Amino acid sequence: MLDAVIQVSIELPAFFYAIVFITSLMVGSFLNVVIYRLPIMMENSWKEEYKNYFSTKESAVENDVKQPFNLVLPHSTCPCCGHRIRAWENIPVISYLVLGGKCSQCKSKISIRYPAVELFTALVCTLAAWHYGPSVTALWSVLVCYILIALIFIDADKMLLPDQLTLPLLWLGLLLSTQSIFVDMFDAIIGAAAGYLSLWSVYWLFKLATGKEGMGYGDFKLLAALGAFTGWQGLPIIILLSSLVGAIVGILLLRLKSDSDEANTSQPMPFGPYIAVAGFITLLYKEPIISAYISWVID
Repeated sequence: MLDAVIQVSIELPAFFYAIVFITSLMVGSFLNVVIYRLPIMMENSWKEEYKNYFSTKESAVENDVKQPFNLVLPHSTCPCCGHRIRAWENIPVISYLVLGGKCSQCKSKISIRYPAVELFTALVCTLAAWHYGPSVTALWSVLVCYILIALIFIDADKMLLPDQLTLPLLWLGLLLSTQSIFVDMFDAIIGAAAGYLSLWSVYWLFKLATGKEGMGYGDFKLLAALGAFTGWQGLPIIILLSSLVGAIVGILLLRLKSDSDEANTSQPMPFGPYIAVAGFITLLYKEPIISAYISWVID
């Protein structure tokens, strides 16, 4: 079945890219749910474990009657009036435009971030698919994009890179390397190990020198996962690009806050989004970047 779809896509590339774009719009809508609910689900799980460990049996029984909260239930509702979002109100991007960016019942504003995430997901995934052309590799690259986009926004919101996303991404990269989808197995294994250990080493050197934690373990796992997809050769590019962009954004944010009483130079910043964006760029353009660097050095 998949081979037949790929064959049709090769003959009609526009069909393939249109399918990726439309599917990614719908997945982007689901990613909005993941971005919002997964951190809450994790927090609820931590609280549950704590209560089960320290509380009495009566408290444990009370926990069993709680309403389910997961990626499916409860159904999406308006945060202001509790209106349940109907199917026609949940069409990616289109519903937002039709409703004028407001709830159909209470007319409260809907955050523009929801359609922005949907459109961003569709555009990024279509770019990845276009880069690889109609192929199985393109489909895997689209799946990688879905996970990276969820990680970007969760880390930006909560300073958190969930193991529920980083670890499956890591294992997926290693499994795909057995078929040399992106890189061969040797490069993937070395890339994953070197990616983790490089940031792990920086973390401990910084902590020993300053007594502070410069980054979280989620950053190590994310770089390890990206190393499994790009190989060890892609790690210098990811580290350089993420550090450069992170430094520029950090300086800009500090300047914007310099006139505010809330300015705080010690305020932590999420590093995961920069690693994810740099990883996406490296996954697609590793070879041209390396070739350009070698030509620049030789000249």
